[in-house]
Amino acid sequence: MCTPNKRTQWMEDLRDFRRGRGFSKKVLFNCCLVRRVITWASPKPEDSVEDELELSTVRHRPEGLEQLEARTRFSRKELQILYRGFKNECPSGIVNEETFKDIYAQFFPQGESSTYAHFLFNAFDTDHNGSLSFEDFVMGLSILLRGTIQEKLNWAFNLYDINKDGYITKEEMLDIMKAIYDMMGKCTYPILKEDTPRQHVEVFFQKMDKNKDGVVTIDEFIDCCQNDENIMRSMHLFENVL
Repeated sequence: MCTPNKRTQWMEDLRDFRRGRGFSKKVLFNCCLVRRVITWASPKPEDSVEDELELSTVRHRPEGLEQLEARTRFSRKELQILYRGFKNECPSGIVNEETFKDIYAQFFPQGESSTYAHFLFNAFDTDHNGSLSFEDFVMGLSILLRGTIQEKLNWAFNLYDINKDGYITKEEMLDIMKAIYDMMGKCTYPILKEDTPRQHVEVFFQKMDKNKDGVVTIDEFIDCCQNDENIMRSMHLFENVL
């Protein structure tokens, strides 16, 4: 677990990052696990992922470094940093959903983060086996931090498509929106009314559901997002986190 000093420094860095970039706290939620892992990492120049694997007994043995470099947009050094932090946080090599929720709860103590963490966990868990390996982790981060706009929007669509049927319904969008506001707790200003999430969903859904058939397709989602300046700005937020 993070020490108080590390947590305090993380929160200060987060506040500085928000002020410098001009983005709201809501668009920083996906950074939590990244910052947690990097905080735990203490890389040394001579370290390598191969050495780590030889010295550790883990339940899950990640792919070799070269394969991960080829499959992601991370450099060798970045993968070493991420792996060291991931292994320190999860010595077994696997993150289950409860651990994932615990991490989010520490960064959002003022609200209820477990529902949003559940949705986010499912978005990272692409093979739907109930756990996240290091490969799952870095593949998702590669998209969020270094992916093209198209890749990031595809990933975001998958997050909102809760039942993975290829469509976003108004109910699914409302579930995600409620989860976000629940996680923000009382930290929003001005204080949000109870029906604010539903009002926002009504506005967003009307913009996205162009043919008015009651669902949003991937094409409708991407087209709407690409024509929304605020959404497009947020897509560039994660590029320099590492």
